[in-house]
Amino acid sequence: MGFYKYLSEAWKKHGVSKEELMKWREQESVVRIDKPTRLDRARALGYKDKKGIVVVRVKVRKGGRKRETPAKGRKPGKSGLVKYVVKKSLRLIAEQRAQDKYPNLEVLNSYFVGEDGQRKWFEVILVDPNSPSIKNDKDLGWICEKQHRKRVYRGLTAAGKKGRGLFKKGKGAERVRPSIRAHLRKGK
Repeated sequence: MGFYKYLSEAWKKHGVSKEELMKWREQESVVRIDKPTRLDRARALGYKDKKGIVVVRVKVRKGGRKRETPAKGRKPGKSGLVKYVVKKSLRLIAEQRAQDKYPNLEVLNSYFVGEDGQRKWFEVILVDPNSPSIKNDKDLGWICEKQHRKRVYRGLTAAGKKGRGLFKKGKGAERVRPSIRAHLRKGK
């Protein structure tokens, strides 16, 4: 086994300690960190330790979302407040929050790092498309092109593609390509 394989095996056994989770709880929802917590996962997703690459840890609340209560004039049971599920995964929400905090960077990818009863934490890899070291990188240079701007909001990251059903193939997946809305327009 190689070094990264040993790292992933150690992660599967132990994960994040309770002490670390307690520290993370007190931090803000989007925190820039020096090194990835799961180096093997970050490297597999395109992370390199060089200028122009930033890693942030994002905290997201678990569970369903709650709608705002209407001011008056309705029966409370019909207001539709609970059992309201967002169609985005928590990982995609974490990526979008990281993009909001760092608007000059682009989201490359993300991965899960830990959870407790109320929250989940994800680490998001961000890339600076204006950095010369990224522009000259043979693996990451594609992200500098203009069609990749704000890719996280258009469902072009791995979490976004999963939410759009693009990892499904064959029977049952005919209606997801090129997009669900484009497929609906074809029928008209």
